[in-house]
Amino acid sequence: MKKMISLPALTALATAVSAMLIGTSATAGGLTLNEQSASGMGTAYAGRASSALDASTVFGNPAGMSRLGAQASGGFAVIDAHIDIRSASGDAPGSNRGDMVPFSVIPFGYYVNPINDDWHFGIGLYAPFGGDADYERNFQGRYKGTQTTIQVVTVQPTLSYKLNERMSVGVGAMVSRIDGTLAFNLDTTALGGAGDGRVKSTGHDYGVGYNIGFIADLTDATTLGLTYRSKVEYNLRGETKARNFPATGAALGLIDGDYRGKLDFTSPEAAEISVTHRLDDRWTLHGGAMWTRWDRLSRIVIDNNAQGSLQTLEEEVQWRNTWAFALGASYQLNPSWVLRAGAALDESPATNDFRSVRTPYGNRKVVSLGAGWSPTANLTVDLAYAYLWESKASINQPAEPLRPGYAATYDTDAHGLSAQFTYKY
Repeated sequence: MKKMISLPALTALATAVSAMLIGTSATAGGLTLNEQSASGMGTAYAGRASSALDASTVFGNPAGMSRLGAQASGGFAVIDAHIDIRSASGDAPGSNRGDMVPFSVIPFGYYVNPINDDWHFGIGLYAPFGGDADYERNFQGRYKGTQTTIQVVTVQPTLSYKLNERMSVGVGAMVSRIDGTLAFNLDTTALGGAGDGRVKSTGHDYGVGYNIGFIADLTDATTLGLTYRSKVEYNLRGETKARNFPATGAALGLIDGDYRGKLDFTSPEAAEISVTHRLDDRWTLHGGAMWTRWDRLSRIVIDNNAQGSLQTLEEEVQWRNTWAFALGASYQLNPSWVLRAGAALDESPATNDFRSVRTPYGNRKVVSLGAGWSPTANLTVDLAYAYLWESKASINQPAEPLRPGYAATYDTDAHGLSAQFTYKY
């Protein structure tokens, strides 16, 4: 890996890596937001591709629309994360306050309408990824990262087709916008500077992918769901603001000003399988597994508008593919109330050798509870609560030129609450 310092390259890299790591902050440990449905959160998203509970199936499995009448679902989730930084050490002084993740609100909305007996149209607006981490000004690991803010919003127009009374297929076009902000510091004392040089970059891009699904009743009591979400190619363009660098930094290209950089990368595809089994009129069991191809993010190559050796920067990431598993159950208490519970395990793609202050997360565990209330035949209100905690994650980032080393152990947990309203026309 090249050990060169380039403001355009590093900040374009940071913005793009942030876009690839979206979700780590808002969920306090994980790379993908799951908060697209309160009805799904109640079972820890087990059975998401095989249940078709409401219009949120536009995201969970587009084929499930064929089992619905005209309806709209909308709501939000709130995430309150807590992070403790322990056993911190580094080559520079500073604080380790932790709790750098602010309170987060994640909205979502869906609409489904039958075209005829076989075809359904739907559209969804949701956040598949997102995060916001902002360390304190004097954070000891500030030379590895100080701020990461990412917002990803997807609009998904969708069609489903009923093959027969038991099987349906569906496909949706995922049109996404990524907005990112990232900041980090550089130690200028070796250059004769009086303090830290500060770098802040912003960038955005649009990408298009697809979401396809298949749903089938294997028996009168058992339903199988399969979904595939495609990779999405992005061409990120960003603007970097560099401040507080001494004149002696010019030899390294460290000059106060605004710069532009670019990075091309591909986000990972994911495949999910779900099974829903109805034991009787009251009890229903759900299970699911999802595979995500994170090994696409193995090396990042950045091109920028600098000259000579700073024109290209390569950095290894070496992420691994991951599996997520979930089990859940629902109980129909009476015609108006359904109760839900679930548990899930989500692997982290980051390995010990490449974990950083921007991705200080281990494997994620979740337990959840939920309920659905239908006061009328047309209206359903869903509520869910989830508790999430991470395996302790160790970070050991070695020193680089102008970037002192940092090591620590992160301990993360979070509380999530979601509400959703569904109206049937």
